[in-house]
Amino acid sequence: MAVTSQIPRGPVTATLNFYKPPSDNSTPFTHVDTPPAGLPQKNYSETPQPVTIHDIRGSENLYTLDQDAFQVVLDVAPSAEPSSFTDDASIKSTYYPEVEQLLLAHIPGANRVIFFDHTIRRSGPTAPRAPVQRVHIDQTAASAAMRVRRHAVDEAEAEKLLAGRYRIVNVWRPLNQTPVESFPLAFASSATLADEDVVPVEHRYNNGYTGYTAGIQYSPEQQWHYLSGMTGNERLFLECFDSEALKEGSGVKGGRVAHTAFDDPRTRPGAEGRESIEVRALVFGP
Repeated sequence: MAVTSQIPRGPVTATLNFYKPPSDNSTPFTHVDTPPAGLPQKNYSETPQPVTIHDIRGSENLYTLDQDAFQVVLDVAPSAEPSSFTDDASIKSTYYPEVEQLLLAHIPGANRVIFFDHTIRRSGPTAPRAPVQRVHIDQTAASAAMRVRRHAVDEAEAEKLLAGRYRIVNVWRPLNQTPVESFPLAFASSATLADEDVVPVEHRYNNGYTGYTAGIQYSPEQQWHYLSGMTGNERLFLECFDSEALKEGSGVKGGRVAHTAFDDPRTRPGAEGRESIEVRALVFGP
C-alpha cells in the first residue's frame, strides 16, 4: 500500500496539553537557559485534554489571518535553498527572501518584513529541537512591541513602525520529502479564543532580558484545526500578534493563534518523524 494512502485524514480526537497555573498563583515563568540556583526551569505545568481537531484539507481558502490568525498558502514553488535547511547562514541568505516575497504577496497591504529568527525541528531522541506538544502562542502584545524596538534601526524608526499596523507572523513548512504523517500541527481559530484563555508567561534569559510567550487555558469553545498530510509546497502562516486586534471595531478577531504539535493516534507504526522549519517575522502595513 502506498504511504500516501495511509496519511491520517479527517477529524480526530487527540490529547492536547494546556496551561496549568503555578500552584501558588505566582507569576508564571520559563527560564530559557539554565535557571539560577534554587529556581525551576519553569513554575507552571500542563493539563491534558481530549480535543476534536478538524481537518481543513480541501477548505483551506475559508480561513484568513483577520478571522482566524492562520492562513494556508498552496502550490509554493520549490525553494532554492541549497543546504537542505542544514546551514543557518544559507537559510538566511536564500530562504528568508523567498519567505519575504510570500508574505508581501499574501498579506494585503503589507509593505515591509523584518525577520528575527527561525527554528528547525526534527523528531527523534537526539534531535536538538523536537515538535512542541504544548498549547501556546509565541508572543504577546507586550513582547511584540519589544520585538519592534529591538529589531528596528533606531528608536525613531521603532516609534514610526509602532504607530502603524504591525504583526508577528510565523511561516511554517514541513521539510519531509513525503507528506507529514506524525506530529502534525494543530491550531485554534483566533475568533474562538477568549482573552481569558491567554496567559502571559515570562520568558527569562540569563542575560537579564525577559520576553513573553502565552500559555493557553482549555475551553470547550475553542475550535481546533489541522491540515492533513502537509507537503513541502505548502506554507502555514501563524499570526502571533496583530496590532489591529487591539482596536475596537477593526474586524480582526483576536490576531493570535494558539497552536501545538499533537500525537495523532491514527499515525501508522514506523511513520517518518516530522521535520519542519518556522521563520518568524515582523510584518508592517498597511
